[in-house]
Amino acid sequence: MRFISWNVNGLRACMNKGFMDFFNEIDADVFCIQESKMQQTQSEFSFDGYYEFWNCAEKKGYSGTIILTKQEPLSVKNDMGIPHHDKEGRVITAEYDDFYLVNVYTPNSKRELERLEYRQQWEDDFRSFLGELKKKKGVIVCGDLNVAHKEIDLKNPKTNRRNAGFTDEEREKMSELLDSGFIDSYRYLYPDRKDAYTWWSYMGKARANNTGWRIDYFLLSESLRDILKEAFIYPDIMGSDHCPVGIQI
Repeated sequence: MRFISWNVNGLRACMNKGFMDFFNEIDADVFCIQESKMQQTQSEFSFDGYYEFWNCAEKKGYSGTIILTKQEPLSVKNDMGIPHHDKEGRVITAEYDDFYLVNVYTPNSKRELERLEYRQQWEDDFRSFLGELKKKKGVIVCGDLNVAHKEIDLKNPKTNRRNAGFTDEEREKMSELLDSGFIDSYRYLYPDRKDAYTWWSYMGKARANNTGWRIDYFLLSESLRDILKEAFIYPDIMGSDHCPVGIQI
């Protein structure tokens, strides 16, 4: 099975920048989208051959996640069941025979780190949420986790030390999540590969210069380690400030 995840930074905008070309070419078994920035009722798109599951933010034009899957899941659930987290359309969980798939768009700590305290609470609650799933069967987590875990995961670690996405607090929470029984699929297969990024600022020719960050992930619970065959980053796919990532199992 091939899984793809892409923060599209607005699905309607991305549709006008080649989304369907990549979607049709890659022909994924499961395609997860973050930051759809629209309500499902606004959709005029056709994903032939796929079941569609949307989780839309209460605030229009904001956040939002989508799972497109060829195989119908056993069940699908939106959110974590925690009211103060469950208004922004950030989590969809699809259950399959052998695993849960969790599509997530992690909150950004924002400039001046105004949302860092909330982000820390989110991280603890999300880790607990995944832990409960993991008690039942294997878990695959994909999405924009809004953190570059190690210095190798961004071009300029020294100058970004206290910026959102590379604070010690956020990196520590990522370590805690992995230590709770997950592997970072890309680093598991390619521990030393440099200049492998998934997000670039729109400022200062960052993408042209590959001045990027790796903040989009596929994590697998330890029980699924042996089914991981390959992990991908697609830096040449445009249409968003993020590029797609994927795995083959």
